[in-house]
Amino acid sequence: MEEAGLINFMKTILIIITIYYVLKLIARFVLPLFLKKMMQKFEKKFNEQQHQNSSNKTNVKEGETVIDKAPNTQSKSNKNVGEYVDYEDVE
Repeated sequence: MEEAGLINFMKTILIIITIYYVLKLIARFVLPLFLKKMMQKFEKKFNEQQHQNSSNKTNVKEGETVIDKAPNTQSKSNKNVGEYVDYEDVE
């Protein structure tokens, strides 16, 4: 009975070691390919955004101020907020 237990234990250790080395090989060869594809996607997306932003720029001379959006003029101020009280620091 102890022989079968030792043999099963050795098989289990052998399977664990085999799985470890298989995963190590996969990580060494497949993971870089996966990361390369991911980086290419990211680079493509980044370049598209940069191209879109650069095409939206107008011809502006250096030092010139450009306002892209006019301020919202619909805001109403509330004149009924109270009165202003002048104060002095007390030491």
